Amino acid sequence: MGSYMSIKILLADDHKIVREGLRSLLEKQPDMEVVAEAKDGRTIVELAMERLPNVVIMDIAMPGLNGIEATHKIIARTPGIKVVALTMHSDRRFIVEMLKAGATGYLLKDCAFEELTYAIRAVVANRTYISPQLADTVIKDYVRFFPNIDFSVFSLLTSREREVLQLLSEGKSTKQIASSLQLSVKTIETYRQQIMDKLDIHSIAELTKYAIREGLTTFEN
Repeated sequence: MGSYMSIKILLADDHKIVREGLRSLLEKQPDMEVVAEAKDGRTIVELAMERLPNVVIMDIAMPGLNGIEATHKIIARTPGIKVVALTMHSDRRFIVEMLKAGATGYLLKDCAFEELTYAIRAVVANRTYISPQLADTVIKDYVRFFPNIDFSVFSLLTSREREVLQLLSEGKSTKQIASSLQLSVKTIETYRQQIMDKLDIHSIAELTKYAIREGLTTFEN
């Protein structure tokens, strides 16, 4: 395949060695090129808008803004970009939330590299690719849970509230969150109150435990 057909890829992972390994393997593919990489969700969202890749390889656990939220934002702004989750998490909640956010690929980090290139080509061709060992979980789940209301953090809180919750649980002060999200301190305080009311949790320590349990962050003090 000539370079004119090359699939433009962004890498998002908070481990440098993972990004470097993936980059060197992907660059060996005649039809793929890595155009940029990032170690956190917020940067990857900006890069996706700037570089308009065909595919984003997205880790889920990243500081500042996790992969699920980053996927939500990218797909909302540019539905044409495909997102493939590459993660250590095989928990059904992560799979379901990534798919709900708009990802069309989901692989575990212990997959063979061939599986990743196969998934990239599949999503570019508008197909969905889920690691075979996970597909069962997802299908059983959908059949079982489809009619039920989902009480996870992703249905209880708005996207902005989840963002504030993640930053709070990562130990950021109201002031730091305000400047990071370019909002006023008063607005962040309002969000914080709304989050506490909605979840009926009234301490930062408990909020942090909740955020870790729901997979919003892996940050532990």
